[in-house]
Amino acid sequence: MPTREEMWEKIPEEADVVVIGGGITGAGIVRDAARRGLRAVLFEQNDIAYGTSSRSSKLIHGGLRYLESYEFSLVFESVSERRVVMDFAPHLVNPLAFLFPVYKGARKSLRMITAGMWLYDGLALFRSPKRHRALKPKEVAEEEPILKQEGLQGAPLYYDCSTDDARLTLETIIDAIRNGGVAVNWARVDALTKDDHGRVSGVVVRNVRDGSLKEVRSHTVINATGPWTDEVLAMSGPRTGKLLRPTKGIHIVVDKEKLPVQHAVVLFHPADKRVLFALPWGERTYVGTTDTDYDGAPGKEFATLADVDYLIQAANHYFPSNPIHRADVICTWAGLRPLIAPDLEVSDLAESQVSREHQILVGEDGLITIAGGKLTTYRKMAKECVDTAVQILKLSGKLPEDIHSAQTFKHPLPGAVGWPADDDHNKVADQVSQVCNCELDAQARLHLVDTYGMRALELAKMCADDPSLTEPIVPGRIEIMAQVDFGVREEMAASVSDIMIRRTQIFFRDHDQGLGSVDKVADRMAALIGWSETEKRKSIDGYKAEVALSQKWKEELRG
Repeated sequence: MPTREEMWEKIPEEADVVVIGGGITGAGIVRDAARRGLRAVLFEQNDIAYGTSSRSSKLIHGGLRYLESYEFSLVFESVSERRVVMDFAPHLVNPLAFLFPVYKGARKSLRMITAGMWLYDGLALFRSPKRHRALKPKEVAEEEPILKQEGLQGAPLYYDCSTDDARLTLETIIDAIRNGGVAVNWARVDALTKDDHGRVSGVVVRNVRDGSLKEVRSHTVINATGPWTDEVLAMSGPRTGKLLRPTKGIHIVVDKEKLPVQHAVVLFHPADKRVLFALPWGERTYVGTTDTDYDGAPGKEFATLADVDYLIQAANHYFPSNPIHRADVICTWAGLRPLIAPDLEVSDLAESQVSREHQILVGEDGLITIAGGKLTTYRKMAKECVDTAVQILKLSGKLPEDIHSAQTFKHPLPGAVGWPADDDHNKVADQVSQVCNCELDAQARLHLVDTYGMRALELAKMCADDPSLTEPIVPGRIEIMAQVDFGVREEMAASVSDIMIRRTQIFFRDHDQGLGSVDKVADRMAALIGWSETEKRKSIDGYKAEVALSQKWKEELRG
């Protein structure tokens, strides 16, 4: 893999497809295009997965709640793609048991919800990670002892999947690069270029690191920028109204001992009945998400005190024996759903009622825009988007003769190449131990496998060559310094935030959010990249600003 700086130098003068946006949708598009044999280039103004794709609920799921609004096609598409993503990224997409408690007076009866579970499994063609089960109150108490028992009528136990959203995005892009694509983070598209007929003919891109500019000619340009969609559309020309109605979702993280849930538990908020989850996350538990309209600048969203209290209220209603308090909140994260604005006649829809369906639009100038959609269906969305680009290339006589089918559904992501057929993570951890041959405890080895899949063997080789890289990034935690080196050399990390938030999850999981080790990480990155003292300080300050934003809700407590 080229480093981020080397990738900038690889940018071609001409491409078949330029993708703007390095979230999960853009990543899927550049992977699909590259695997078809198209000259594909992706530009991301910040880091890979900087926006929504590292701030989601971290679930690959079918969308059980969409059955209530009869969105059967969306559920069918989602459960089908859930199976596909499990197959090509088994190291990152793991089955997760969900408990759906039903109480007396619930909006839907236990019988109706159980019927919905059969429909959910049926739409998945009974290929869910496991078949659902109907639990009686006594069985629920055994499975989830801290869950409120008063008024409980029963609970279906069903299965969806959890994932590391940022890492799924990153590995998708790495696969694109390994198949001839070019992807550059910290590269902002400043302008669209147009030909004499007013058709989009390329982009002007700026290196955010040093301010240098490059112009890339391209036969098609795709806007896959999520919450930034309307900003890119504005480059295309004046518009009336906006395409998106973004909504903000926030999550809170607490210690597992404070909220020791054993399953992902479905919660209906006691105030407004909105669906939430309490989810087990290793040594932590997180609760989310909210759904509120947002009209600020993308990337600047944060949890307010009201958001935090809203989630705490829901958790304490369902787990009264283990109440959590504001002081228990280690971290928050906030992200935007790039939902498509409904038609004027239904503009009074509540936030949670706005459709999660995606749309692909082609402007009069040829700019292709994809908006809406879900993390789970990203591969299929990407295929449809590239299909649209291929049609435009064909009509303009620019379609290369030697393109072929991408078949992204059957090609494993890099970390899944060689993955055990029985999905045994511990088996790969044993291989890591053999390669490393150094001081790396079992928990740390398994962490590397869960994070990198078979690529963990590459980190093990680095540790074998330099045992000092087994030093924890944060004393007492399992992340190691080899991950910093690997992030820079193999994963295009170019800032402290890239490492602490998206290459590892220290930002979310450490009690101090990694602030005590930020100088150590910056020193190592400076040595690897060649930063000046000013550049190093800027990167440290950038990360501290991210931490401060995640804790901004506390300012309201201070008055």
